[in-house]
Amino acid sequence: DSLSAISTNADIDIEIVDFTGQILQLSSAVTIIMQRPDKLYVQRLGAQTDAEFIFNGEVLTLHGKGRGKGKNVYMQMVRPGSIDDAMNTLESEIGLDAPGADLLLANQDPSIAGDITSSAYLGTVYVNGIECHHLAFRAAEVDWQLWVQTGETPLPMKYIITTKWVAGAPQYSIRFRTWNTTPQIDPGQFTFTAPKGAEKVEAIPVNGIGELMIEEGQQ
Repeated sequence: DSLSAISTNADIDIEIVDFTGQILQLSSAVTIIMQRPDKLYVQRLGAQTDAEFIFNGEVLTLHGKGRGKGKNVYMQMVRPGSIDDAMNTLESEIGLDAPGADLLLANQDPSIAGDITSSAYLGTVYVNGIECHHLAFRAAEVDWQLWVQTGETPLPMKYIITTKWVAGAPQYSIRFRTWNTTPQIDPGQFTFTAPKGAEKVEAIPVNGIGELMIEEGQQ
């Protein structure tokens, strides 16, 4: 949380259990650019969604590009505050589920540590060819593991959450591919300009895996 600006690219895998009991893994990619205390850009490419979230310290914009024609919509919310406030808004008001977002918060929720029932240090392993400390934690509802780069740059490299009391114990995992702790950020990155043909809407629904539901023919 001492870094004033970062950019990172990561792969996200979400497991779901279908009606037959089969566990399916859905993959997406995310790019995050942030400049503390109040500038944030996130792009997420998922199964059905090409979406971006932009926060400039005053206005939070969600732009759903979709994955085809007729899927160009956006919504905006005036929510002055910090990056932490913007992430909380995405989860609590819009319904976007981002379990890995807590790794990027400036102020960690103390309730997270308070919920831990046990922890273990499992030594060093390699993630993406980078030596990492492997940490494991147990809590009331979930188990989670964290791999943190060794040395002078203790950056998270992988994060897994297991929902243990749901049938099949599905997992959410995020693996960071690249980190830049001294990025050259264009200030325009945090300014949203509606593209040609974009339709402004009051709300964009979210599906069960945290992707915006952009329907054909919305514009």
